[in-house]
Amino acid sequence: MQLAGMVTNQGAGVADVHVMNLSANQATITDQDGRFFVSAKTGDTLLFSAVQLQRKSLVLTREMMMTPLLLVPLEEFVNALDEVVLRPYNLSGDLAQDLANGASPVKVASTMGLPNAFAKPRTQAERKLFEASTGGGVIPLNPILNGISGRTKYLKNVLKRDRKYNQTEQVRYSYPDSVYIEELKLPADRIDDFFYFCEVDPGFSAMVNTGDALRIWEFLERKSKAYRSANQLD
Repeated sequence: MQLAGMVTNQGAGVADVHVMNLSANQATITDQDGRFFVSAKTGDTLLFSAVQLQRKSLVLTREMMMTPLLLVPLEEFVNALDEVVLRPYNLSGDLAQDLANGASPVKVASTMGLPNAFAKPRTQAERKLFEASTGGGVIPLNPILNGISGRTKYLKNVLKRDRKYNQTEQVRYSYPDSVYIEELKLPADRIDDFFYFCEVDPGFSAMVNTGDALRIWEFLERKSKAYRSANQLD
């Protein structure tokens, strides 16, 4: 049946929230008033997600299904950090006072106009591969020696593994563990092993790179059936 609902934040409807029925592999997006319609039944799990809001999963009860309009309040996503107060160069923390005292801007690469000031720092694996591939000096011997010894190939494999691991982590923490347990029927202590099982699939990286949440979920569902069968978990 069609479930009618409304996603709210602080009492107001929220537009463009993704609503996924993980049990039925269906998805929709809230309209400008925060309303949505999705096919569902009692026991289905709905996942609500938006960039600015905390994700929320909801297992539909009989009472929810009977409600004319299901209200789903979401909380704002706040990346809380511990406060750290730094006052270098004898600064007081009062901008007007510091300017009056003749405080100079802190000199960093970007303010000094240095080349590559905004370049993204390389990861450890990327730095090692760069060094092995380029070397230094008038005649760079590193690339030659590393090519002969196989170190360059090894470092390329390390970098490849790092990137694939990051992909796996990205998908792994897209949903709370309760979703994997309830929808994919995975034991809590086997979730990480399941994602390694997914990672070694040749089509895993391409699937993640699509960025299509519904296709990725369908992939996880297929793999969970194969994983449960291979490990006699059914």
